[in-house]
Amino acid sequence: MKIDLRSARRPVAELPGQLRAVGVVSGALTEAGEALDAAAGGMLSKALKKGRFRGEEGETLLLWEGERYLLLVGLGGKRGVTPDRAREAAARVAGEALRLGVREVAVENFWADRLGREAASYAVAEGLHLGSYRFVKYRSGERPPRVRYWIARGRGRAVAEAAVLAGATLYARDLVNEPPNRMTPERLAEEARSLAGEAGLEAEVLGPQQIEALGMGAFLAVARGSANPPRLVHLVYRPEKPRRRVALVGKGLCFDTGGYSLKPTESMRHMKADMAGAAAVLGVFRALAELRPEVEVHGVIAAAENKISGGAYVVDEVVRAMNGKTIEVGNTDAEGRLTLADALAYASRQAPDAVVSIATLTGSAVVALGRKIAALFATDPRLREGIERAAAQEGEKVWPMPLEPSYKKLLRSQVADLANVGTRHGGAIQAALFLTEFAKGPYAHLDIAGPAFLPEAWELGPAGGTGFGVRTLARWLKE
Repeated sequence: MKIDLRSARRPVAELPGQLRAVGVVSGALTEAGEALDAAAGGMLSKALKKGRFRGEEGETLLLWEGERYLLLVGLGGKRGVTPDRAREAAARVAGEALRLGVREVAVENFWADRLGREAASYAVAEGLHLGSYRFVKYRSGERPPRVRYWIARGRGRAVAEAAVLAGATLYARDLVNEPPNRMTPERLAEEARSLAGEAGLEAEVLGPQQIEALGMGAFLAVARGSANPPRLVHLVYRPEKPRRRVALVGKGLCFDTGGYSLKPTESMRHMKADMAGAAAVLGVFRALAELRPEVEVHGVIAAAENKISGGAYVVDEVVRAMNGKTIEVGNTDAEGRLTLADALAYASRQAPDAVVSIATLTGSAVVALGRKIAALFATDPRLREGIERAAAQEGEKVWPMPLEPSYKKLLRSQVADLANVGTRHGGAIQAALFLTEFAKGPYAHLDIAGPAFLPEAWELGPAGGTGFGVRTLARWLKE
């Protein structure tokens, strides 16, 4: 997909484009809207006077001037203005541009008067990128859209930075949206190698024998049922003078049937997205190559498929993780925490100052927080607060959850050091507590089972992979 995004010093009324978009606040045109209205002979104000459009948040009104489209974008009222509102308004413009098939669009820098030109430019640029996304690779006769956007009175530096983080998010969306017969563990590892070659990163990919030599019995147990062998990916971004060292660990289940604890058909739909954590980590590394923060970053992905065969792992097995701890398998559909256990143990060997994992881990997180919010667990308050701040800046919603110590007893096993499942209630907390047994030092975990893949179109894009977490983690590392 080709998106040409530029900032301009001139107002919308003076910019080229087949579509010009301005805002409506509390039922009245913005300053940019008034200027465009004057240039269009009062067409916009006449439309407002007819009372058919009041400019509520989420509303749009399309008019035809004779040579181009004019789009009124509802921005709602003046209270509670946030970058999210500018970002979502811009995404609506992008969606309308794609629907109309236009190639050049001029957009008001929404809410610049409240947020400042820099912050507004960043949010609008992100919204245009994210709202322009379409995955049409496998649709005959369709091509990715090619649109040039002009942000009126925008700030070039902010627009360029937004393009980096939004572009990395769209890259992660592409990976998640690939069908599972294409996005195998080997293909995911090849993608990591390719990314490393393009971005000047270090990359190491380990196969089954090397993984076994490391003692990753939990990871290998999950991978046993598939004809597609597992891969362990280790990426490194290494600046000249790093101030800190961080490890990012992404869940890389390229498809999850549930194993012998088989999922029902409806629950198995979209399980190609079970590698969204891995896709997020790769997206972050794509951004790091351009952001160049003074932080050494290690990315670890245990890529596998959880399938059924004569060799697949079963309930009641006991497996040994890389750090020596034994795990009783109570449910083969709780496979993500087994792969992450070994990935976290491996990441901890890199002696990082902090470890962060991101995974589509539990349905319990979706039950608790719905589809739009990720659950955030952390053993260190400063680490948690840093991720929360970054998420707030990027408009990715996270909610801090407790690591209740008394719940650890729910993971007791009579035959092993711990079990991979506990009780039904508080499942997301128990899963996070399980992971803390394998990560050393300050540790945070993002359970993105809800927002990683949305079955319907949403404010910032179409149905499918969202790339959730890329912008938050890249922003956290940059800051």
